[in-house]
Amino acid sequence: MKTIDWKHLTFSYTECAKMVRCSFKNGQWGEVYVTSDFYISIHAAATALQYAQQAFEGLKAFRGVDGKVRIFRPEANAHRLQDSARSMYMPPMSEEKFLEAVTLCVKANQDYIPPYGTGATLYLRPIMIGATPKVGVAPAQEFEFMCLATPIGPYFPAGFGTTPFIINRRVDRAAPFGTGQYKVGGNYASSFRATEPAHEQGLGVLFLDSKEHKYIDECGGANFFGVRNGVYVTPKSDSILPSITNRSLMTLCEDLHIPHEERQIPVEELRLMQEAASCGTGAAISPISRIIDPDMSKVYDFGITPGPVCCQLYHALQDIQFGRAEDTHGWNLLLEDC
Repeated sequence: MKTIDWKHLTFSYTECAKMVRCSFKNGQWGEVYVTSDFYISIHAAATALQYAQQAFEGLKAFRGVDGKVRIFRPEANAHRLQDSARSMYMPPMSEEKFLEAVTLCVKANQDYIPPYGTGATLYLRPIMIGATPKVGVAPAQEFEFMCLATPIGPYFPAGFGTTPFIINRRVDRAAPFGTGQYKVGGNYASSFRATEPAHEQGLGVLFLDSKEHKYIDECGGANFFGVRNGVYVTPKSDSILPSITNRSLMTLCEDLHIPHEERQIPVEELRLMQEAASCGTGAAISPISRIIDPDMSKVYDFGITPGPVCCQLYHALQDIQFGRAEDTHGWNLLLEDC
């Protein structure tokens, strides 16, 4: 194992020792196994390459204050991958086999789990792809599952901070009744033409609903929430990925007696909000300093430092993930032998 400077890891890929694989053939998923070969061999006409028949997940393992390793809410990721697989006409993997795969992946790469106190974590990327060669438009009969691991640095190396965002009305992230509510690669690739130019300017992107361009949808690859007069408000839409982080935050709102609402949010309501943020696996919560609406010549300001509700929820979530607070909801899968 090469020497890793844990405190200076970035949010990028660092190759670990092993990955986990499993194949679907003859109508059933096979055995999960560990391999040190990170390259896969599939036909150039495989449906994953020809027709984007694939889905993926993202979750984290944390080295806690007590030295123990916790995987955060892997059952929720298993269920979401099942939904995504069905949407792409792929056979869902059972929760039991998914948990076996991610657990094996963490244990096989336990030397790459960042120590507690560095702010870094072990990120897990399960992937499912169609492997059958097809020229006609049709689904595969054989599929490959893989789970990669990589240590990643804290999303905010300089401390919990804010990011400016811009509203994009010229690119739709996902259409109603499309694939926006599933975690599939095409949703992200199609957003690059909006997100990459924004990132070059140091901005995140806020997408609106594709039907009317009136309501807030998602922040690039993450959910959105705002705080209006102490109420946590997040969009309700059939084209939004159901974020496990967002669901966790709404549960924490109940624990902390913070009112919360899930509903359509008109863009104009941003002027009534005191805080805004994106939320997802990567950053947990990424507070927004301001949102620029170039088409309407408006700027909505939320302050250059994270607001009180964002801070309260961020630290409450991190305390559970790192074992500093009691896991009253049973979210963590505790690995005793890592």
